[in-house]
Amino acid sequence: MANYLNWKFKLNKELNHTASHLLATAVLKLFPNTKLGFGPTIDEGFYYDFDFAQPINDRDLLKIEKEMRNIAKQNLAMKKVGIEHYSFDHQPYKKELYDEYVKDGRNITFYSLQNKDQKDIFVDLCAGGHIDQTKDVKNFKLLSIAGAYWRGDSNNKQLTRIYGTAWDTEEELANYLEILKERKERDHRKIGADMEIFMFHPMSGQGFPIWLPNGMIIKNKLQSLVLKLDRKYGYHEVYTPPFGEESLYKTSGHLDHYRADMFTPLIVENERLIPRPMTCPHHTLIYSATRRSYRDLPLRLNEQSRLYRYEKSGALTGLERVRAMELTEGHIFVARDKIHEEMMHQLKLILEIQKILKLDLDYISLSLRDKDKSKFIDDEQMWVESEKALKAVLDEAGLKYEIKYGEAAFYGPKIDFQVKTVLNHEITVSTLQLDFSLPQKFNLTYISNDETKIHPVLIHRGLIGTYERFISILLEQSKGNLPFWLAPIQAVIIPLGEKHQEYAKAIYEKLFNLNYDVKLDSRNESVAKKIRHWQMSKAKYQVVIGDSEIENQTLTIRAYGEQTSTTYKVDELIEIFKKKVENYE
Repeated sequence: MANYLNWKFKLNKELNHTASHLLATAVLKLFPNTKLGFGPTIDEGFYYDFDFAQPINDRDLLKIEKEMRNIAKQNLAMKKVGIEHYSFDHQPYKKELYDEYVKDGRNITFYSLQNKDQKDIFVDLCAGGHIDQTKDVKNFKLLSIAGAYWRGDSNNKQLTRIYGTAWDTEEELANYLEILKERKERDHRKIGADMEIFMFHPMSGQGFPIWLPNGMIIKNKLQSLVLKLDRKYGYHEVYTPPFGEESLYKTSGHLDHYRADMFTPLIVENERLIPRPMTCPHHTLIYSATRRSYRDLPLRLNEQSRLYRYEKSGALTGLERVRAMELTEGHIFVARDKIHEEMMHQLKLILEIQKILKLDLDYISLSLRDKDKSKFIDDEQMWVESEKALKAVLDEAGLKYEIKYGEAAFYGPKIDFQVKTVLNHEITVSTLQLDFSLPQKFNLTYISNDETKIHPVLIHRGLIGTYERFISILLEQSKGNLPFWLAPIQAVIIPLGEKHQEYAKAIYEKLFNLNYDVKLDSRNESVAKKIRHWQMSKAKYQVVIGDSEIENQTLTIRAYGEQTSTTYKVDELIEIFKKKVENYE
């Protein structure tokens, strides 16, 4: 995995918690009327939420950081103190927390930063976990300002959140800041804008992405690959509506377990239609539409499903987390005694597409039950058999995996393929989940060879997840430098002058008619400016046409990121392009 994601964080939580107290101390000194919210540590540092009387900016952030350093040098001591040291005057958020803790009977503690005369410099309602003295808070940096609703509730006031990070050594801080710089360059939101892949607009709704032409090229190429492999592995493509009647999700159980992630029903005459958050209930309707025999199994259905899931606005993150998405979905109805065989079949499919796409995985997880069996469907024999089957599949494939007890779905165990994003979010790209519940809820059956009715097992298969999320991962891992076959701009033809336009247009049309994604840049701009533009757009090849190329019927090309050019005959270049597409290069 790339270094920017592979660096294992060994954060000193106590150091960062102390730094958050220093931050609050500095803010109150510079902005005395500020009201305080939370100030916890997080995976890569700390933050504190403030209700400022006036908005602050990046210049204020520098002043606050400077004041933190001045306070830290005073070598204040961190001491646990009683409530008599604290005043709730002008601190309504702290008072709200305190009253709630008292009502709940929670243990309440206060901590004070004290000078050598044991005078309180700053006291906070806090659970503890600090270093003893502020002189050891040396290697820190305030990173950014953001908005955050009090207690994460959009009905509450939006506060100002200041993020920071603190490290034991100067070298660790420098390394971390370098990683942040690399992350910014790999952020799919920046790359997506630079390459004109997608956009958002308030008038289209928060979390509803708009695919631009370059984005549709990438998405369509991925979809073509997905459908090709699904066909190879025995799937039957179907289409189901993007809405479902409320009773469908009530029967499936999603209405009870997933209601918070669903949009409000659209009431049409006597129906309550919900924009669907998942497709599995719809596919059970297809299964139940006809009498099934054991000879019909496994029945593999695939769909490019349009889904809608409610996400809080604060959680929306580019293409990674959206409210409207398209999922590469598969559902397999299989006999219980064929689980191992079918799971091996599906695992081969997932591994094949991951090999083609050269995906940089973080790890594979096997999610099982834990000792609290009340959280899971009550079928002991099923759990024993299915957990054993999934483990055997991974072992037979020779894959390394982590067992995660207690993280199985309530309806069955699962295998997940995980990646880390540049924002250090862990997300699932591929999944295989066994479901013994849904076939029973919809009373799905097949006729066995002894003429008895038996419930099939349902396998939920996510091949690459949603196109939105998967493309965000590809952009981050590749820095936008996608392989030739997948690139939205495979080549750009650049004539040096007016007299080269005709030959350039002929080359463009030849490549275009061979279904390559090419551009012809006939703008009245300098060649240097054109080259800079297409470098920013990550065009895979820049094809420059001048006198020599016309005279010799050749093409001079420069690959993205290369400093030198190479000359080819037209047919030679076409053969190179052809092989790259055939080999997914």
